[in-house]
Amino acid sequence: MTKIAVAGTGYVGLVAAVCFAHVGHTVTCVDIDEEKIKLMQQGKSPIYEDGLEELMQENLKKDRLFFTTDYKKAYSEADVIFIGVGTPEMPDGSANLNYIAKVARQIAESIVKDCLVVVKSTVPVGTNDKVEQFIKDFLINDVKVEVASNPEFLAQGSAVHDTLHAARIVIGTNSKWAEEKLLEIYKPFNLPIVSVSRRSAEMIKYASNDFLALKISYMNDIANLCELVGADIEEVALGMSYDERIGKRHLNAGVGFGGSCFPKDTKALFYLAKQHGYELKTVKAAIEVNSDQKTILFKKAKNRLITFEGLKVAVLGLTFKAGTDDLREAPALENIPLLLENGADVYVYDPVGLENFKKIYKEGRQKNGSLTFCADYKEALKSANVCFVFTEWQEIKNIKPGEYKALMRTPLVYDGRNLYPVKAMKEAGIEYYSVGRMPAERLL
Repeated sequence: MTKIAVAGTGYVGLVAAVCFAHVGHTVTCVDIDEEKIKLMQQGKSPIYEDGLEELMQENLKKDRLFFTTDYKKAYSEADVIFIGVGTPEMPDGSANLNYIAKVARQIAESIVKDCLVVVKSTVPVGTNDKVEQFIKDFLINDVKVEVASNPEFLAQGSAVHDTLHAARIVIGTNSKWAEEKLLEIYKPFNLPIVSVSRRSAEMIKYASNDFLALKISYMNDIANLCELVGADIEEVALGMSYDERIGKRHLNAGVGFGGSCFPKDTKALFYLAKQHGYELKTVKAAIEVNSDQKTILFKKAKNRLITFEGLKVAVLGLTFKAGTDDLREAPALENIPLLLENGADVYVYDPVGLENFKKIYKEGRQKNGSLTFCADYKEALKSANVCFVFTEWQEIKNIKPGEYKALMRTPLVYDGRNLYPVKAMKEAGIEYYSVGRMPAERLL
């Protein structure tokens, strides 16, 4: 088995490290945050991800998984180093590669033997060429070093499962030596491996994510048209799903995509194309549709109401999707500031994401309105004038239509995830708005 070091302990780095250890490799995770390292050494995960903490604890006990801030020791002892640090979005849409560069220099100044460096972070096409040269520029010892690309395709909320049961593993290398090292590492996973050039691997990541983003935005665009022409998006999606060329996944309409990947990756690929004098018109459309979609229900509600001022507004769901505590690019974070600006008293509930939300907002008076954190959905809904649903948590799905009627002062519900049957909400006496579905009075 291989001795591996992993730089970064976020969704990409930590999940990869734990899964590498699970199949038998010896893995050391490196992070600069001492408190975070101490937490993980105790077997506690800093991120909410199904099954991750249990797998961490299991491999810590087996002495296959280690956490440290001592990058020099970790990198010097490793045969292969994976880079899984963030590449956040810059104001112009490009990817910020500062964290990659910092780790690359640390690696160059630490390694004492031949080493393969593998970039798992999502980076623009051609970045790994630069990373390899950057490392060689700062090498202290006379050692062989190569850089490979190994993009991740996990979905937050199911990251461990997606890693251990991936549809494919993509590796991008420019030499047989690098390819064989990666094939050896991934052999215990017993999964299909797609071995391509380094630049093709970088492009596969962007092309895959942006295609899924396009699919989501397309369905949201069609959903908006369905409302105008009297069709129902769920019936349309059902009819489409039987076509194998289209598939069944990512056909759900809603208030747009969020998270750490799709918004950032669509903008990054659009920026990359622009740098080469080419406009990706389809990706541009996906970005524009998603931006508009996130606040479509707020606009509907504002048109329905005279004012939000002095109204109690319940917000159910803060994270960008169920199964994660990640708030990045979440629709709720687009709508809550608008509600506060318009004078609403906003009561928020999320079964997992509230603690991260508290790092962004403080309870109490905010702009023209106020913000209250709720321990459960009933507290948020009690005497509310209007409710917005932004995340498809099971706890929110399980709310019975009658509870909205019983708890709310005026049962006016805007559902951004199409969680409830239109007819059932109507029969319960709720004024109910969802995305792209026929009103109850037009249902047979």
